[in-house]
Amino acid sequence: MAEKTLFLAWQDKGVKRQWFPIGRLDADIESEKYRFRYIGGAKRAKKEAGFPLLVAFPRLEGDYKSSKLFSLFSNRVMRPSRPDFKDYLKSLALTEDSDPIDMMAVSEGRRLTDSYEVFRQIVKKDDGGFSCRFFLHGGKHVSPAAQERLDRLATDDDLHLALELTNPLGELAVQIQTTDYHMIGWAPRYLAHDLALALAQPPGSCRARVVQVNPMPVPSEHRVLIELSGDLGEHQPMSGPDFQPLVD
Repeated sequence: MAEKTLFLAWQDKGVKRQWFPIGRLDADIESEKYRFRYIGGAKRAKKEAGFPLLVAFPRLEGDYKSSKLFSLFSNRVMRPSRPDFKDYLKSLALTEDSDPIDMMAVSEGRRLTDSYEVFRQIVKKDDGGFSCRFFLHGGKHVSPAAQERLDRLATDDDLHLALELTNPLGELAVQIQTTDYHMIGWAPRYLAHDLALALAQPPGSCRARVVQVNPMPVPSEHRVLIELSGDLGEHQPMSGPDFQPLVD
């Protein structure tokens, strides 16, 4: 099995509530090798928002290795012994042979007790194409008309992406819109830079669709699973300074 990479993001709970990518997890599950390193975004988060280093990883330039998945991450997935584990996998559009890395890559590893989320590294194919999945963000904060439209979404519905030019926080943001132009939410902010470059490619190069809509009692943040595919041209995703490990 090929090595899989996840990034860890942290949200500043201040006025701007800005997200920073702060760490990188490389996992080879078959060989039982796990490695965590801070990345450039952690330095920026520390400087701009006072990011506190994680207790489990106390050195900014540390190189942490283990034969087991670090508890910071393993605690972000449901245990198979839970009676609702199969429903959990179904809500993520995953099968029973999925590993914890796959689960976090879709669920974003959200917990009510902290300010961290997890996301998978976008890997560009040889032809320049890419694909990724994520849950719709901010569906609770759109207009009543958009929420009503959101209730009528169905599997395989096409969606549009658009750069948000009027974001009040001045950050780059990517809106998710229905084909009849209801703005129903946003893509994760830590993906916005790469998605913006994908949107800059020729029309039709970027496509989005609904993978599935999860009914209650699934939490609202796991309601609409979206798949995005497109072309990044010459751009290498997640290659900027924020994503560079502080240790080679």
